[in-house]
Amino acid sequence: MKRLASLLVFASPVAAQSVNPCDWQASAQALVEPWENNTRVFANGDVRLAAIDTVEPAAGADYILVLSPPRSELGERQCRVIGYTDQVGFAAVYFDMLTADYDPATGLLFDVPVQIITPDGSFTNGALMSITLNQSTGAMTTSLALGNE
Repeated sequence: MKRLASLLVFASPVAAQSVNPCDWQASAQALVEPWENNTRVFANGDVRLAAIDTVEPAAGADYILVLSPPRSELGERQCRVIGYTDQVGFAAVYFDMLTADYDPATGLLFDVPVQIITPDGSFTNGALMSITLNQSTGAMTTSLALGNE
């Protein structure tokens, strides 16, 4: 499958995003509706990604929720929330443009366009967020490539 990066032109990478255990951002109340358009499953249903909108802060309220192996002793999947920083999400997550691929050497690979905002709120920029998920270990890495805007 072609990676989304081949369709868009990106300038340079920026600092890694925040991947944290689920907290207040992961509330079911924050799931973006309609749910059927803003959640997707992979790996025979073991991995789920969903768009989250926490409403505040208004310019950074969008996150990605990831439920994935490994499972706990009770069978629960690990739950992670990906944002721009620990306290701020993205200005926008274009979940409908999410692409996925699998590489046996690294795991599941996801690309999703996002919009980031500067800390002072004066400027937004398009970017491509890439997520790599190792289902065996649960390790997740992210990278962000800024668009040429």
